Amino acid sequence: MARTRVSGRVEVGERTCGLPARVWDPTSRTFRRRPVVPGPLHRGVVDSGSLRRGAALTALLALAGCGGAQAPVAVGQRAPAFEAATQTGEAISLASLRGRPVVLYFYPRDATPGCTAEACAFRDAWDRLQARGAIVLGVSTDDIESHRAFAEEHALPFALLADTDEAIARAYGVPVRLGYAKRMTFLIDAQGILRRVFEDVDPAVHVDEVLAALAEL
Repeated sequence: MARTRVSGRVEVGERTCGLPARVWDPTSRTFRRRPVVPGPLHRGVVDSGSLRRGAALTALLALAGCGGAQAPVAVGQRAPAFEAATQTGEAISLASLRGRPVVLYFYPRDATPGCTAEACAFRDAWDRLQARGAIVLGVSTDDIESHRAFAEEHALPFALLADTDEAIARAYGVPVRLGYAKRMTFLIDAQGILRRVFEDVDPAVHVDEVLAALAEL
């Protein structure tokens, strides 16, 4: 056990914050635990600087996406209205598509492997999607030029919406982290009502899930 002689006293035990845990009391000839001197936290006092630092940290975590995630639009509700530019520069609104089912799929980024596989799967199933009367809209935070290059490279027959301000993603409750939207799909019926939400999308099989859901409308 460590011992330190200080002014006729013997101090022993583990040190806590630089102070020995017990001291020798020559009057009672026993070792006593060193009393704790209350600090601001022991007294229940929190200074304003600590509060400001805590508030700043909370805000930073929220901006980084560490807060509670917004829930997607609930099935059975009217799908939020939107209007956005496509890869051709033409503006499309949800209201203008009333009367046909809409497959609104969000994806993280143009020309990345998973997003390319998903887009090409919708392209390859185009005849079956058309047989169901479906309109397919891809949505990401990429701009019009990026969408144009992506659509031309892979001969995509459907529109890609440029959600550069993330407004459509927010309206549908789609998380966006560092500019990348989560991969999610919303199936909207001909009356504009949300019928299915696909939150855990596997690009390899997703188009078959969408076709099955369309058959149930």
